[in-house]
Amino acid sequence: MTNLLVRPRDPAPDGTIVSVTPESAAWGHVGFEVLALDAGRTARRATEGKELCVVVVDGICRVSSEHGDWELGGRTDPFSGPPAAAYLPPRTEVALTGDGEVALCWAPADGGAPARVLQPGAVEVRGRDSFERRIHNILMADEAADALLVTEVLTPGGHWSSYPPHKHDRDAMPDESFLEETYYHRIVPAHGFGLQRVYTGDGSLDESVAVRDRDTVLVPRGYHTVSAPPGYDLYYLNVMAGPKRAWAIANDPDHDWMLR
Repeated sequence: MTNLLVRPRDPAPDGTIVSVTPESAAWGHVGFEVLALDAGRTARRATEGKELCVVVVDGICRVSSEHGDWELGGRTDPFSGPPAAAYLPPRTEVALTGDGEVALCWAPADGGAPARVLQPGAVEVRGRDSFERRIHNILMADEAADALLVTEVLTPGGHWSSYPPHKHDRDAMPDESFLEETYYHRIVPAHGFGLQRVYTGDGSLDESVAVRDRDTVLVPRGYHTVSAPPGYDLYYLNVMAGPKRAWAIANDPDHDWMLR
């Protein structure tokens, strides 16, 4: 099995079903978890030297810390409304309870930014024709943070997404930034699948994986793109971080003509 694909597991006592750390991913910046919360579970985390973005994928989550008690969420699934999210800075103790699925997005930080509930922004439509998709930005450049960049994308069945294939694996601003990235996938109907390709121009990395509902794909480097087969709508939550907080991408020159 590819080492870019992380399958969900049975819930831990605190509800954890996905856990990606810099150590497990063999990189330096992004951490990612998914919790399946219910009435009998409380997940506790200490941010220590990291910042945290909490995203309610579906259901309700109560976020309790020294910065306040916030009840977030309400959508029945990630396709049925805008995201609910909150930001917590380093050196925070947080407890998470509720009924639903919650993503924890991590990155190393210095001072961080003010703790707050993140208000949903306008929906962005990107692409056209069979590579049109909807973007819900959560913690991108217009929201303060040290390192994290977080967004979610909804791709209709039969469409491509993250298309044309693009990359962000060089610290060469302003043309391109170095960002590690995770893709957390949800699919409806849930028995469906999606396809994701991650590859470099020199062919040293070239993997195509079939993703199922609740799979996570790691993108350490290279171009990447996603396809939703006809009949299966695809959602993914992107978490990115690197040495500089900037989203600057380079499209694969073989496919950049699609944008002309």
